[in-house]
Amino acid sequence: MSQKKKTDNSFERLTASIKSGQIGGFYIFHGDERYLLEHSLSEIRQCICPDGLNGFNYKRFEGKDIQADELDDAINTLPFFAERTLIEIHDFDIFKGRKASEAQTDSYETPTQARSTEGDGNKEKTRLAEIFSDLPDYASIIFIYNTLQFKPDGRLKLDKEILKYAQVVEFTIQDQAKLTKWINRHFDALGKRISKSDSEYLAHITDGYMTALAGEIGKISAYSSGETITREDIDAVVTPVLNAFAYKLTDALIMRKYDTAMSILDELFQMREPPHKIMYSISLKMRQFLAARVCLENNLGKDTLIDMCGIRYGFQAAALMDTARKSTLRRCRDAVILCAEAAYDLNSAPEHEERLVELITRLAYV
Repeated sequence: MSQKKKTDNSFERLTASIKSGQIGGFYIFHGDERYLLEHSLSEIRQCICPDGLNGFNYKRFEGKDIQADELDDAINTLPFFAERTLIEIHDFDIFKGRKASEAQTDSYETPTQARSTEGDGNKEKTRLAEIFSDLPDYASIIFIYNTLQFKPDGRLKLDKEILKYAQVVEFTIQDQAKLTKWINRHFDALGKRISKSDSEYLAHITDGYMTALAGEIGKISAYSSGETITREDIDAVVTPVLNAFAYKLTDALIMRKYDTAMSILDELFQMREPPHKIMYSISLKMRQFLAARVCLENNLGKDTLIDMCGIRYGFQAAALMDTARKSTLRRCRDAVILCAEAAYDLNSAPEHEERLVELITRLAYV
């Protein structure tokens, strides 16, 4: 059974701060859900700089161009006919420093030069820690990780020192309940309705990213002739992400729809989806299929399956349980074994596509 991740309430705390107007002094923004990140930035900009971003009280820097002393000057510049200033720094890795980050691109650096450059990076981190420890009340500074990974080293004293002053906000894909409510609100704003199961389905085939969903909701609403969005409306205009294609493939296999499975596999080949990624998706779904059958054998419900397999959407777990009722524990085990054998073969066999076709054929008759 998978371990539950520690709940991260950083986004909820940020939202509450924005609503109350009590925006903090030092933030680090990172995460995959860019829609929420950009939306939060927009609200903070509006709160601190209601007259726009062209004045003296808003400054934006790109990481490759900013130095610690320049940042310090920006922070300590008093606001002009306003209560606060807002400073954004995009793609600067605080935990490496400008010098250390640049050093990674130099493949010809000698060990002595590398140690010297690393020392420069530590000096810059020390300077940054000093700046963050004494921020003026009128300044709000936000570091935004757009393309860089947020990877502080909790073992290093300077990294811990910087994190002590920062409010780190991770923008992640929203959970099922929040996402479906968000989808419903956006359809409602366009005069449309959508069922809970179809909201979940739409989130699933777009990978649950709000940026993609916002565009697809507009397309679906324009296409649909009725007030209620149907599954057919969604399938007519939304191109599923590659993971959703692979999920449909395994659905067909579990339901013994061999022709459908082969058709989807051919589509994946035409889309140049890597065979190893297809193999991973099939193996994962078959393991979930086995887990569903084990839950049924032990009189355990859908919630147990969701927790056991880390399944994001309830309709996926419900579909697995329904299909597993029509199968046997032995068939589920045999399917997992066949997938393991095929995965092993893919690591050494050059005929990847042929091996996947063989696997689909064998799974259809397990």
